[in-house]
Amino acid sequence: MTIVARLCYRLLLIILLFSYGLIIAAGIFPAITWLYSAEEARIRHDALKTHWLKLFGAVLCLRTVVEGEPSERGALLVSNHISWLDILVIGRCLPACFVAKSDVSGWPVIGYLARQAGTIFIRRGDKRQIRATADAMAGLLQQNRHIIAFPEGTTTCGDEVLHFHPSLFQPALLTQSAIQPVALQYRGEARALAPFIGNDAFVPHLIRMLTLEKIEARISFLPVITVASDTRHVVGAEARDRIVRKIALVRELEPLAIDKKPQTVV
Repeated sequence: MTIVARLCYRLLLIILLFSYGLIIAAGIFPAITWLYSAEEARIRHDALKTHWLKLFGAVLCLRTVVEGEPSERGALLVSNHISWLDILVIGRCLPACFVAKSDVSGWPVIGYLARQAGTIFIRRGDKRQIRATADAMAGLLQQNRHIIAFPEGTTTCGDEVLHFHPSLFQPALLTQSAIQPVALQYRGEARALAPFIGNDAFVPHLIRMLTLEKIEARISFLPVITVASDTRHVVGAEARDRIVRKIALVRELEPLAIDKKPQTVV
């Protein structure tokens, strides 16, 4: 299939997928909320969100190698941040709520879907809004939910991991919840094209991703951090250090095909 034919075919699938997402968010979610108890509705909402993200990944021909497992109980999962694709890579592995920059809420279609899916939006520099975000995160953690956050606060090309903002760790410390670092890497053509940085806009970047034959990624769920008496600064530094070390180790071993543990998720 030529690049143009592939792009046209996948654009049609994306239109159908986003239409399906709008039906879920505007019609099915409210119906489930009305018909079921709060806990049962949450379970069904999570299943639909994961289902939709898997469909999105299938349209993009996303191929992910997974190492380790997410925490069984509710936890704050913190990851390095490269692209909006990170949400698909992680979100297909477990039902969770994401913490995202407020800019995402204004993206066409995706912004609406994210709001309806329970995404927590944060506006950097707004102390009142940051406090509200922390309260929302703490509430979810107390309900034994998984939260996925990107403490760098921005995306990178994937060759480095920026300083982690410690404020995102405070809700987990207050609720004595597990904190699990997650290392993300893109491979093949996607290593250069997946990063969503600088002046990139969502729609043009999505189109570039649709032209790729496949998108290869690797996600490593690292051991949970024990936070008995540590401060948010200490925990944040430890989480970042574990991610940096894992990324460096994978880069060293993958060319030699030494790492046999991961399992490919289709």
